[in-house]
Amino acid sequence: MNGTAPTPVRSRAGVGMAISSMMCVQIGLAVSVGLIDQLGAAGVSWLRLVWAGLIMLVLARPRPRDFTASTFRSSALLGVVTAGITLLFMAAASRLPLGTAVALEFLGPLGVSLVRGRGSSRAWAVAAAAGVLLLTEPWQGSADPVGIAFALAAAVCWAAYILLTQRVGDGVGGIKALAVSMPVAALTATFVVLLLPGQQVFSALTPRLVLIGLGLAVLLPVVPFILELLALRRLTAAAFGILMCLEPAFGVIVGVVALHQIPSVVTALGVACVVAAGIGVQRSATRTEPSSAHTADLGGSPLRPPMLDG
Repeated sequence: MNGTAPTPVRSRAGVGMAISSMMCVQIGLAVSVGLIDQLGAAGVSWLRLVWAGLIMLVLARPRPRDFTASTFRSSALLGVVTAGITLLFMAAASRLPLGTAVALEFLGPLGVSLVRGRGSSRAWAVAAAAGVLLLTEPWQGSADPVGIAFALAAAVCWAAYILLTQRVGDGVGGIKALAVSMPVAALTATFVVLLLPGQQVFSALTPRLVLIGLGLAVLLPVVPFILELLALRRLTAAAFGILMCLEPAFGVIVGVVALHQIPSVVTALGVACVVAAGIGVQRSATRTEPSSAHTADLGGSPLRPPMLDG
């Protein structure tokens, strides 16, 4: 994937870009959480997806000849899954601290890598399981079970996203698949908002909220995607994947700073277990497949949902 071997200067620049991408994602999510009281979780997801779909159509300008019937269907299904990730994660974030929701959702790509891993990589499943127990604290019964269910459902959608993206990526070049999947995600979210009882999304919209939605769409779909592509030109896929495993920790930091969500010691330990499991799986995969030039499964662009979740 990288055209030239990473140098210290290029690597440092790549690390900075990857970290900036993660911060953009988490700041955008924190702003989205702040809008839930005005639009509801489904309404915030819908607004972001509509703008993201329009932006991707303008940027990619897909043409019929770019797709076969099979890749078009897969891209459309990818859009449905993308909508699922966004809607379910925002529903989880409305009930759980941001860091907890991000860590639980991160189990999706972690699970894919664990299933595909060999030997010692699967031992990290124990650390991931310990993280889940610490994050949910079933012995306390204090965590919102509905929020946990939403976050775990978003994790399943993220795992499906990875598998579908790999299938689509084999047949569609560049970001053209996103020009189909993102508008489909917007249409799916619109359908869900119309069906959900008690939703007053459209009547609650104001010009200010519409502009905020545009800003969020730029902050989440566009900027991180560009930063990740640039980072991947400066880092190995393995190094990039390990860096992206830190995203749950960034979720905790942004939750503390922007939303004043102070995690308990147990929650912080749970996030640390999930992060450690992700890094451990990536390092194990690096040892068994050192020459892999593909994007890392754990969060590597474009296998990470394009800035829509966490």
